[in-house]
Amino acid sequence: MQAKRVWAMYWSATGTTKTVVTTVADSLAKALGLAVEQYDFTLPAARQGAPAFDAQDIVVFGTPTYAGRVPNVLLKYLATVQGHGAAAVPVVTFGNRAFDDSLIELRDILADNGFRPFAAGAFVGEHSFSTTLAAGRPDADDLALATELGVRAAARVAALDADTPMIEVSGRPRETRAYYQPRDRAKKPIDIRKVKPLTSEACNDCGLCAAICPMGSIDPENVRNYIGICIKCGACVKKCPLGAKFYDDPGYLYHKSELEEEYTRRAAVNLFV
Repeated sequence: MQAKRVWAMYWSATGTTKTVVTTVADSLAKALGLAVEQYDFTLPAARQGAPAFDAQDIVVFGTPTYAGRVPNVLLKYLATVQGHGAAAVPVVTFGNRAFDDSLIELRDILADNGFRPFAAGAFVGEHSFSTTLAAGRPDADDLALATELGVRAAARVAALDADTPMIEVSGRPRETRAYYQPRDRAKKPIDIRKVKPLTSEACNDCGLCAAICPMGSIDPENVRNYIGICIKCGACVKKCPLGAKFYDDPGYLYHKSELEEEYTRRAAVNLFV
């Protein structure tokens, strides 16, 4: 393959996926002596289109892991992103629990859309619910591995052709498992799908939360009002300069506490190349 361009394309509500994807892309491009272009499809307006890729592009493509899978709210958009023979490096981030089937699912989406996935990675990012679960990740060690993935992927580019098999990211078949389901101490499912943040009196109506909501679900005229779904991405909670957004739902708080208590070990980064 004679590559001419490297892309960093990502959905990243709190910035962790962006950090990983751009690090991989920058490393890959540097090794090949190419420039990098970015396409951030986090906000709704950006999901009205996509770059026009071709067979001389390499796309480092990233999403976070939600409930062990690619976020289902992105599936309709992802189905519209066509590769036209571009090489691809699927990348997922996960909040220190597990990436389950998210990477195999993203790889398969890209392959089905005309990309050629030839390397991949699963990286840890600070959990969207928490400031203590995988706090500060991706850190320097994680980003060193992201750089390594880019270098190792670049070493494979010259040999890529139409017959190159897609990267193996698990020993399992293409079928994915069910979404991860949090449960309480009695093993009963916890359903937090309709839970939304509250807004404290600290809010000064700056409107930042509405501007950064990936679902466009916060009313810019009244940021205490929700006009769409909340996917618990953490953007409004973590990026509010006054800390005015918060959750008080018992099921959400129980699940957050359970994750913080159970997954204290340092989850490993996984590279496939």
